[in-house]
Amino acid sequence: MTTESLTGMTRRPIQLCLSLGAISLSAALVLGAMAGDGFRSLSFSYVVSFAFFLSIAVGSLFFSAIQHITRAGWSVVIRRLAELTSQTVLPLAVLFLPILIPVMLGISPLYVWNDAEIVAHDHLLQIKAPYLNGTFFAIRWVAYFAVWALLARMYFGWSRAQDKDGKAYWSDQLEQWSGPAAILLAITVTFASFDLLMSLEPHWFSTIFGVYYFAGSMVAFFAWTTIAVALLRRYGILRQPITTEHIHDIGKLLFGFNCFWAYIAFSQYLLIWYSNIPEETQWFLKRQENGWGTVSMILAFGHFAIPFLGMMSREIKRNLTLLTGWAVWLLMMHWLDLFWLALPEMSDAGPSIGLMDIACFLTCGCVFCAGWLWMAESCPLVPVRDPRLPESLAFHNI
Repeated sequence: MTTESLTGMTRRPIQLCLSLGAISLSAALVLGAMAGDGFRSLSFSYVVSFAFFLSIAVGSLFFSAIQHITRAGWSVVIRRLAELTSQTVLPLAVLFLPILIPVMLGISPLYVWNDAEIVAHDHLLQIKAPYLNGTFFAIRWVAYFAVWALLARMYFGWSRAQDKDGKAYWSDQLEQWSGPAAILLAITVTFASFDLLMSLEPHWFSTIFGVYYFAGSMVAFFAWTTIAVALLRRYGILRQPITTEHIHDIGKLLFGFNCFWAYIAFSQYLLIWYSNIPEETQWFLKRQENGWGTVSMILAFGHFAIPFLGMMSREIKRNLTLLTGWAVWLLMMHWLDLFWLALPEMSDAGPSIGLMDIACFLTCGCVFCAGWLWMAESCPLVPVRDPRLPESLAFHNI
C-alpha cells in the first residue's frame, strides 16, 4: 500500500493558505471600504462564500452518517476524507463571526429584519420578530455549530480510536448513533439555511429550501472529494487504496445528487409558479429581471443539463481526470447558485462578479483548507483498522 498519510507534508501548504487568506481578507476589507455602502457589498459577497464552504462541511457529515447507517463497506477508504472535511466546522465557526456580530449589535447590512426602524414599519416583520431577532439568531447558530462540532468529533474521534485498538465496538457505536445524527443534521441544516440565506428576504418562504441547500451541499462535498482524491493521488498518496472502482462510485453519487438538486430546484419553482401567490412569486420575479434571468438560464443548463449529458457515461465516471474537470465545473455552478440566491437581495442592480467576491472566496477557502490540512497531519488518510477495510480494498463495481 502506498503512502496513506500527510505527516510532515502540510506545514508549507498551511503557511501558504494562511498567508494568502490574510492577504485576501485585507483586500476584501479595503474593497469593502472603497465601495462606500457601509460594507453592504462586502457582507453579501462574504455570506455567499461562507455558505459555499459550510455546504461542503455539512455535506461531509451527511455522508459519514449515511455510510454508517447503511453499513457501507465500499466507502471505507474514502470515509476518512469525509471525517477530515467535517472537522472544518470549527474554523467555519470562527468565519461566521463577521456575520454574527453585526446581527447581535443590530447593525447587520445583510438582514432587513435586523433593522429596528424597518421592522417598526413592517407588519410582517413584526409578526416574525419572535424568531427573526438578533438574540435568538445567535442562540440558534451556537446550537447549530455545537451539534455539527459534536458530530464531527464523534465520527473522527471514534474512527481514530479504532485506528489504535481495532475494536469493532467503535463501528457498532457509530452505526447506532448515526440514525439520530442524521435527524439532527436534517433539522440543523434546514434551519441554518433558513437563517443564513432565506431570511435575506424575510417576506418570502419555501418549505423545501432546506432540502435545496442539502442537495447542493452533497454535490459540493462529492465534487470536493473528487478534487481532493485527484490531488492526493498526484503526489503518490492513496493510489492503491482508492481505485477506479471507488472513483466510479464517487462519480455516480456526484451525478445522482446533481440530478436531485435539479429536481428540488424545479419542484420549488413549479409549485410557486403554479400557485401564483404574489408573496411567493416576487422572489423568482426578482431573479428574472435586470440580467438575473441570464444567470437563471446558466444554472439551468450549466448546473444540470450540460453535466447531465456530460457525466452520464460510465467511462467519464471512471476517468479521474475527466471527473475532476466536472467536479471543478459543478463547484463553480454551486457557487453561482448561492450567488443567485443571495445577491438579488442586495440591490436592484444586475449580476456582477468582481474582485471583492474573489477576495471573500479566497479568505474563506484558505481558512477552510488550512483547517483540513492541519487535521490531516495528525492521522492516516484511511481508517487502517476498520473491520470493513478488506471489503473496501477488494471492492468492484458490477
